[in-house]
Amino acid sequence: MISLRRLAGLRRGFDITAWYLPLGPLLLAASLVPAFHTHGTQLGGLPPRPFDALAVLAIALECLPLTVFRRWPVACLALVSVGFAVDQLRGYHSLAGTALPFALAAVGSRLERHRRATALGFSAAYAELALALYRLGSGEPPGEFVLFYLALVLAWGIGGWLRSARAAEAERRLRVAQETRTAERTRIARELHDVVTHHVTAMVVQAEAARYLTAAPDRLDQTLTAVTDTGRRAISDLRHLLDLLNPDHGTGTRTPSAGRLRTLVEQTREAGQPVEFTEKGTPAPTTGSADLVAYRVVQEALTNALKYAHGSRTAVRVQHTEKEITVEVSTDASASRTASPGGSGRGLAGLRERVDVLGGDFSAGPRTGGGFLVRARIPAGNPS
Repeated sequence: MISLRRLAGLRRGFDITAWYLPLGPLLLAASLVPAFHTHGTQLGGLPPRPFDALAVLAIALECLPLTVFRRWPVACLALVSVGFAVDQLRGYHSLAGTALPFALAAVGSRLERHRRATALGFSAAYAELALALYRLGSGEPPGEFVLFYLALVLAWGIGGWLRSARAAEAERRLRVAQETRTAERTRIARELHDVVTHHVTAMVVQAEAARYLTAAPDRLDQTLTAVTDTGRRAISDLRHLLDLLNPDHGTGTRTPSAGRLRTLVEQTREAGQPVEFTEKGTPAPTTGSADLVAYRVVQEALTNALKYAHGSRTAVRVQHTEKEITVEVSTDASASRTASPGGSGRGLAGLRERVDVLGGDFSAGPRTGGGFLVRARIPAGNPS
C-alpha cells in the first residue's frame, strides 16, 4: 500500500501536462481506427453516424491541441470543447471525446489567472450543448447531463489539486532556501565573531599595556611583538574563513588541533592574563565537531576574561572521555579597573547554540563568591 507521505511526494512532483505531448497524437490515431468508431463518449444518446471528413476534423480539434496545452491552456480547451461539441451533435461518438476531461484537468493544473471566468465560460458552453442535444430529441434524461457535468467538474478539481500542491511545494522550497541562507549567515557571523573578537581584544589589551612600558624598552618590545603575532594569527584565521566562503573551496571546516588550545592559552597569557591550563583524558577517536566547539568555548571565555576581568586569575580545565568533552573556564573577581572593549552578548549566545546543536549542555554565569564560570558538556562523535 502506498503511504500518504509517498502519495504527497508523487502529487508534488507530478505535472499532468507533461504527458500530453504524446497523448494527443496517440488518441488521434486510436480514434481513427475503424474498430473504435462510435465506441467513445456518448452524451445525449443521438444515433451513431458514419465517419466523414467533418468527423476527422472534429477528432483533430479534440486531440491535437493537447500537445501545446502547457503554453496556451485556455485556447486549447476552447478548441477541444468545439471538437467535442461537433462530435456529439453529429453523433460520431469517437474515442477522442476522452480528451475533454484531460483538457479540463490540464487547465485546472496550469491556469494561474482568470480561473473563475474560465470555469463559468465553460459551464455556460456546456449548458448550451446539453440544451441543443436535448432539443434534437435524444431522449436523454436531464440527470445524465448533470452527471456528466459533475464528472467534468471532478477533472477540473483534480487539476486544481495538482496546481495547489505544486504551489505549496514551491513555497516550501523557497522557505527552506531562506532558512538555509539565514542559518549560513548566522554561522558565518558566529565564526567571524569568534575569530575577530578574540584576536582584536587581545591586541587592544596588549596595546593598552604598552603605554605604561615606555620606560622598559625590553618589555615594550615583547609586548609589541605579541601584538604583531596576534595580528598575524588573526589574518591567518580570517583568510581561512574567507576561503571557506569560496564556492571552489572544500565544504569541510578546519578543526583546531589539540595543541592549539595550549597556543590559545599562551596567547592570552601574553596579553597579561594569568591562566592555569589543565587537560586530562584521551580524546575519542572520532570527535566530529566537538573539538571545534570546545575550542570556541575556551576562546570566547578567555576573550571575556580579557575584556571584563583583565588581570584576574583564570583557570581552564578540559576533560576528554570516549563519549564527551567537558570544558570549564572560571575567572576570579575582576582585578582591573581599566576600561575594556564593549560586548554585544552574541558570543555566549552563539556558544549555547553550538553546544545545543550537538546535544550538549552549556551554562555561563557568576560564581558564588565572585568571578564567572563557563561550563560546557559536548558529546563527541556528532558530525553536525
